[in-house]
Amino acid sequence: MKALEEKILQEGEVVDGDILKVDGFVNHQVDALLMEEIGKDMAEHFKGQGITKVFTIESSGIAPALFTAKELGVPLVILKKQQTADSLKTEVWQTEVVSYTKDTSYRLTLAKNYISDEDHVLIVDDFLANGEAATGAIRLIRKAHATVAGLGVLIEKAFQPGREKLESQGIHVYAQASIKAFENGKVVF
Repeated sequence: MKALEEKILQEGEVVDGDILKVDGFVNHQVDALLMEEIGKDMAEHFKGQGITKVFTIESSGIAPALFTAKELGVPLVILKKQQTADSLKTEVWQTEVVSYTKDTSYRLTLAKNYISDEDHVLIVDDFLANGEAATGAIRLIRKAHATVAGLGVLIEKAFQPGREKLESQGIHVYAQASIKAFENGKVVF
């Protein structure tokens, strides 16, 4: 998606050689007009596939996932980090996920009342690197005997194994911007 690539080149910042900061337009300050374009593009790519819900993981995927869900006319479900069944006061599905960026792990949680075995779920997230977050979301969806329509991400680090890992599980991956490398502090698509 050209508009996203241009925004990354203008405002993205490569940190420590392998992390791309996009907090000025994706996950701290949000460019709502860009997110609307992203949602329309994502929905267009996945339209006609019988999607019943859009899932994302709090918090960076919320804005693009919301616009995608709006365009598809389906509910958005936000998977929670570190919630317990007691704090949600409902039955939940949970799985452990390792975060590449934060070099830590967390428990991903889905309330059972927000998914059924009839759901066909599109996962939307901000980044795809090693595929750990998406794999965790897929585990939760499969625990509920629902199906996965695919994964839509704003930014893919194509030099990391996430896409290969997910496609080997039969998951369709759509990336709006695919980064080939970081060279001398610059993004190469």
